[in-house]
Amino acid sequence: MTAGIRVTVTFPTPPDCPVAELSADANTVISDVSTSVTRAGSTDARSEFLVDAEAVPDDYEHDPVFAYADRHLYRVTHDADCPCARLGEYETPVHRYFVTDGALEIVFHATDFDRLQTIVGELRDRYPDVDIQRLVRTSTEGSARDPVFVDRGKLTDRQLEVLRTAYEMGYFERPRGANATEVADELDVTPSTVTEHLLAAQSKLFRDVLEREP
Repeated sequence: MTAGIRVTVTFPTPPDCPVAELSADANTVISDVSTSVTRAGSTDARSEFLVDAEAVPDDYEHDPVFAYADRHLYRVTHDADCPCARLGEYETPVHRYFVTDGALEIVFHATDFDRLQTIVGELRDRYPDVDIQRLVRTSTEGSARDPVFVDRGKLTDRQLEVLRTAYEMGYFERPRGANATEVADELDVTPSTVTEHLLAAQSKLFRDVLEREP
């Protein structure tokens, strides 16, 4: 088995995505989605998805292809410019699609960082509001370890400055190389300001490490 990177990206307003449009109209979550480009070079894609039957508006333009007790299966042919279909161009395994209130989240796998940079770069060119939520390197050793790449960009400049200064002064060491007052003196702020920024920064980073939602 080849090691790789599991990537979670979100698209707040994905274009030409019938699943996102229905999710927004119905104010519902759609998680059972499969998307494929119909043929090489085609401008059309086909998406299949399950949605709660009661959530679908009466004026929805498509008919279900199959009806379960409480959910309907739809198959929709649409423009292939939506993010779901575009990922198919890279032959990238998709772990899941998740759409809530019109916002699309896709979890996919990249073989390495070079491949990841290519995919993300092209996605950003096409969809400027794409947001990388999480990167996780998979393991080939059969280990339960699952390292997470935290997003430092979630920190404000001030939070990052305080965190870096505290780390460099040994604030997190045991025994401590510096206390909050000494870090505050170095930054010319109050100790309470240091504590406030450190707590905020650690909370944001811990969400990534523990894979928790904000």
